[in-house]
Amino acid sequence: MSVMYMLIAFSLLIATGFLLAFIWAMKSGQYEDKYTPSVRILFDDEPGTDSTKDSEEKQTKKSQHTNKS
Repeated sequence: MSVMYMLIAFSLLIATGFLLAFIWAMKSGQYEDKYTPSVRILFDDEPGTDSTKDSEEKQTKKSQHTNKS
């Protein structure tokens, strides 16, 4: 029976920790921006981060390396 009391106390301690973490997140403003994440996919990438350019550069370097051999 003493193990049962210990488990109840431990679960209350864990639950209190999660409650404090939630309250801290709410007070620090973690959930204030609800609009930006939903439209972020609609924005274009930066011009320098185009994945097709990166793959073309890798293929060019690879072909130059094989031509030297």
